Amino acid sequence: MVIFFIFGRTTVYFPFTVLPFFRYIFRTGLFEILVKAASTGDSIENTAKLLKNIPTANDIRYHLNKINNFEELEAQINQALKSRIPLGLKKGCLKIAIDLNLICYYGKPTSSELPYIYRSEAKSGTNSFYAYASLYVISNNKRVTLAIRGVRQLDTSVALITYLLAELESLKINVKKLYLDRGFFNTPVIRWLQALDIPFLMPAIKTGKKGGIKQFLKGKKSYKTTYTITRDKDNFVTFDLWIVCNLGESTMAQNQSEKER
Repeated sequence: MVIFFIFGRTTVYFPFTVLPFFRYIFRTGLFEILVKAASTGDSIENTAKLLKNIPTANDIRYHLNKINNFEELEAQINQALKSRIPLGLKKGCLKIAIDLNLICYYGKPTSSELPYIYRSEAKSGTNSFYAYASLYVISNNKRVTLAIRGVRQLDTSVALITYLLAELESLKINVKKLYLDRGFFNTPVIRWLQALDIPFLMPAIKTGKKGGIKQFLKGKKSYKTTYTITRDKDNFVTFDLWIVCNLGESTMAQNQSEKER
């Protein structure tokens, strides 16, 4: 069971299994800090400085660290997300999207943190991140998150997508088309989605100085072609590639290549 509260656009979840902690946060003002930090996107450290008569940031972290069953917490959050799906959201085949979200991590991770550190292209002075993938659908011009998955160090892109799509089964939702961000652009993902016959669309990563996808980024008209990524003679995948051109005042302002099965 999960206890959850809605504050404007922010949803705060509290697993029933941590009810003693739940009582504590109301008694001490910690709840106020969590809600404010979540709704403003601020850090606990800074939020604790802005509010009066509340615990210190160290006290807050001490009590948050008591919730140490990551797997259970994630499962309960997904349960809560499913319980809040709008009644008007139809079942059947829907357009589904999966995003990969990165939160910058600085410093040297502890042994307990290391399994959840995700390495990626450098951003804001670090190539280490906490990462999570979210599965969602757009309903009435609003994003409805259906499930999340915290990225473990050993997770592959295919494993992440498999886990999240499995969450759709209990909702009786099938994939009409899958939209992915560029973090999933790799040979195993493309080959796997083709094998499952799942229509998909995602931005392609522009690779190569002379060849690669960059060779198609020329001209002023959008067009469709095919492209093959070849790692070796037994490791390759061919897919449809769309070159989408948006023109500025006098020059091409943006060349976005997308691939669609």
